[in-house]
Amino acid sequence: MIRAVIIDDEFLARQRVLKLLEDYMEIKCIGEAKNGLLGLELIKEAEPDLVFLDVQMSDIDGFELLARLKLKVKPYIVFTTAYDSYAIKAFNVHALDYLLKPFDGDRFAESMNKVIEYFNIKKSSDFGDKLMGLIKDFDRQDDNYITKFEIKDRGYETIIDIDDILYIEANGNYLNLTTKDKVHLYRATMNTINADLNPDYFLRVHRSFILKKSNISKCVYLNNNEYEFYIKNGDKVRSGRSYKEDIIAYLKS
Repeated sequence: MIRAVIIDDEFLARQRVLKLLEDYMEIKCIGEAKNGLLGLELIKEAEPDLVFLDVQMSDIDGFELLARLKLKVKPYIVFTTAYDSYAIKAFNVHALDYLLKPFDGDRFAESMNKVIEYFNIKKSSDFGDKLMGLIKDFDRQDDNYITKFEIKDRGYETIIDIDDILYIEANGNYLNLTTKDKVHLYRATMNTINADLNPDYFLRVHRSFILKKSNISKCVYLNNNEYEFYIKNGDKVRSGRSYKEDIIAYLKS
């Protein structure tokens, strides 16, 4: 997944890119900013892979933003601007593309195909390292983790399969196990249950919330190292700042 942000001082321009991105499952927008300074902070905090960047903005322009950006690994840039006079300068800062406003869907598709191809090539260069990591994890069995919850109440026993869980929420000395049809009360602590869950399938985003990865429909960067997760049943969960690194690792996977 390519994690992207949009930085443009025109609301309609940001909405245009967001709408066009709906056709590209490989690219996920995790945030947007309405000027250069806010965009600078957004990039520092969200650490995106790709930035759709306007050149002329109300405070600092896109090139000054890049000059101020001090990161070991900088994101790749697709410039979006109404001025063609900056094209050569854009490619001098290693931009992947330069979209001249107003661009149509065909031109955007050409650009995104180029972006996706570039990232695929970049990923393939890391294939050897990833393969070694997979080999090291090969012997880890799901038997090391719980696969169901057994809830006993007044002589009745209810079995909740791990695959039916949407997310888990702390509730005093209990946990709320949210499924598609019901919320079940289960006696355990968050720390205990987090250690018992397979991290390949579950993500802790807050001291009070653990999410099933496959039931996350969308993740949006807010600010101050916080994200909002949209669950497939319509619920929303806001992350805690201390879980930023785990969330970024999930978004990059």
